[in-house]
Amino acid sequence: MKWEGNRESSNVDDRRSMGGGGGGMLGGRSIGVGTIVVALVGGWIFGINPLTILSMLSGGTPAAVQQQQGPAQQPPADDRMAKFVSTVLADTEDVWKTVFTKSGATYQEPQLVLFRGQTATACGRGQAAMGPFYCPADRKVYIDLAFYETLSRQLGAPGDFAQAYVIAHEVGHHVQNLLGISGKMDEMRGRVSKADYNVLSVKLELQADCFAGVWAHNAQNARQILEQGDVEEAMNAAARIGDDALQRSSGGAVVPESFTHGTSAQRQRWFNTGLSTGSVKACDTFAASKI
Repeated sequence: MKWEGNRESSNVDDRRSMGGGGGGMLGGRSIGVGTIVVALVGGWIFGINPLTILSMLSGGTPAAVQQQQGPAQQPPADDRMAKFVSTVLADTEDVWKTVFTKSGATYQEPQLVLFRGQTATACGRGQAAMGPFYCPADRKVYIDLAFYETLSRQLGAPGDFAQAYVIAHEVGHHVQNLLGISGKMDEMRGRVSKADYNVLSVKLELQADCFAGVWAHNAQNARQILEQGDVEEAMNAAARIGDDALQRSSGGAVVPESFTHGTSAQRQRWFNTGLSTGSVKACDTFAASKI
């Protein structure tokens, strides 16, 4: 991926020096490693609601945690990985600003929070074990950069474009939030059965995959960011984090009724839909006859 020398976003808050670690609290309840593992297998990776999943497992509801105070801290200039994610974030800003402007709307940029171990969010206590996530309540993307080691070594999805796909997917959830899609999804919670809500959750995640593809399409047209093998890296990442692949890798049976993010094939197909069309309208997973 061609990213070096491109603009870096100023919407990055580096909390890594604040540390973290230890057992976090969510809704006043402690969350152990066993609970986190269940949440991971159940669908944390790249998800919009890992905090909700953990809260449900621990018998509570998402509770706001006091936010970090003070101005955002910029990452060190010589931190290559921070520079990379800052550049990818900037590229998503440029793409979505253009897309929103063409539709007569204004794009509101999210903030990307870098942390280690755990951090406070408006959705509850965020922990590194959850993987990257987006909190609609504060419009921030959260990531512990150690996740990229997990992505490469444990999940078998190496490469800088696979890493960029992670950011683009989370920003896709931010786009859903701005468009009111996430709000409509939350309104359905408790009004439909668990099975029906899981289906909606899958559609939400697949749409975020598609929006990641929309970013890649438009970024390529504007700045020619793709190099040989980049698309394959993203498609491999999509395959590795499908619900069926994660359930198999955990040693358990594949249970379609428990899916929250979609199968490997579905995630690949919807990312490719966004990549090939560059169209937000083409990403309407909720109206699609087949997901």
